[in-house]
Amino acid sequence: MLTLWSGRAECLWEDALPIEVKQLPGDLAALDRLLDDPELVMPILERFGCEVVEDKRLVLTEGRPTIAMQPYIRLMVLKQRYRWGYRTLVAEVSDSIHLRRFCRISILERVPDESTIRKMTRRLGAETVAEMTRSLITSATREKRFVPRAVRIDSTVIEADIKHPTDAGLASAGVLALARESQAGHADQGEALTGPGSFAVDGTQAGGDRADDPPAHREGQERGSDVDQGHGWVVGAFGRGGAPACLRGAQPGARARRASQAQGGRRAGRVGRALREGARQIRQRVAGEKITDRIVSLTDPDARPIRKGKIGKPTEFGYVSQLAEVTEHTRSGARGLILPASHQVGNPSENTLLPSTIAELQRLGITPREVAVDGGFQPTPTNAALADLAPGVV
Repeated sequence: MLTLWSGRAECLWEDALPIEVKQLPGDLAALDRLLDDPELVMPILERFGCEVVEDKRLVLTEGRPTIAMQPYIRLMVLKQRYRWGYRTLVAEVSDSIHLRRFCRISILERVPDESTIRKMTRRLGAETVAEMTRSLITSATREKRFVPRAVRIDSTVIEADIKHPTDAGLASAGVLALARESQAGHADQGEALTGPGSFAVDGTQAGGDRADDPPAHREGQERGSDVDQGHGWVVGAFGRGGAPACLRGAQPGARARRASQAQGGRRAGRVGRALREGARQIRQRVAGEKITDRIVSLTDPDARPIRKGKIGKPTEFGYVSQLAEVTEHTRSGARGLILPASHQVGNPSENTLLPSTIAELQRLGITPREVAVDGGFQPTPTNAALADLAPGVV
């Protein structure tokens, strides 16, 4: 059941605190006034409404209550503002009276557990956060508390939360994923898939052995041929009878006790697509073909290798996002609000993402007088894309 407001009441201990302790610092006080807008929770309400339609569950009025969305939003603002992890966030808010008052959490209440906050963030998704950001910017500009006169646009790499990828590691992860889905699917049907010769056992053990046994530990073979042989074996594992059986077992309803049919279908689809791409990529690797759209993770299939020419880290694994910060002026130290980021899978150029950023500005009704970009933007297409905004200075 969705809970929007915390309903926090002042307790006797808070009434006894000195006035200096009860007052928020200037920056938090300004944020507190900005986050009081009741329209800020409307995107969350719409997201839960979509779950009612998609999953046929009355998540708005039935079930275990969620954490209150008002404190949750403020907790996430603090997390992004101070660049804290979830555990650090919970620890810092628990120990600070100012942060507790900002988050509307009484000193007698327990701060939500870090796993609860993480799961809620994953449940809401990036689009809900983007809608909340748009609502916040619209509210700030409508009430004249913020007048956006300038915008700065730049692209950066957002690294994915994965370890350094290798083809062998990707293959091993694929075999393990097949084994897990196969075991779960057959277990739900009352079948034991643990005997000798089963894909779940042989695939898991052999796949792990092949990936973990480095070429340097084997004698009489060259490094390149050894790696190719290991990759070739795992390609066979992908194509053996266990893989199709696993994907069939992962269809909707195979884990009915743990998830709804809709959730099971989406998970099975993601796993199936990632595994097919992984198998195709490894076959290209064995054949010596060029791979133009390499996946680097089965759990994060949109992440890509991105080369930016940095000395300390020439290749990063993740996504390219274009950020636009609208400010009130262009003097040194100007800070403002950051729009929802524009991004695409792969390594798009600055000008490829620019039309999406401009569309976001137009959607919010922002027409800046000045636009600042760096040397990665090509002058002619940049000026053409900015023609509709008609800024005075670029």
